[in-house]
Amino acid sequence: MKIKSDMPSALIVAHLKMKGLSIAELSRMHGYHRGTLNNALRAPWPKGERIIADALDMEPENIWPTRYPEANSRGAA
Repeated sequence: MKIKSDMPSALIVAHLKMKGLSIAELSRMHGYHRGTLNNALRAPWPKGERIIADALDMEPENIWPTRYPEANSRGAA
C-alpha cells in the first residue's frame, strides 16, 4: 500500500484563505505568536496540526498522511 503525499503547505494556506483565515490569525486565535503554526507546516507537531485541521474541517492524517502512517494502514487488507 502506498501512502499518499502530504498536502503542500501552499495549498493548506490557500484553503485557510478560502475560509477567511491566515496562519497568523489562526495562531493568535489559539494564543500563540503569529508565526507559531508555521512550524506545523514544516515539521510534525500534533497540537498545531490539529488546530489547522480543525480550521479546515479535516483530519490531520488526511493533510499529512506521511506523519500518520498508522492511521493510513488501518483497515488495509
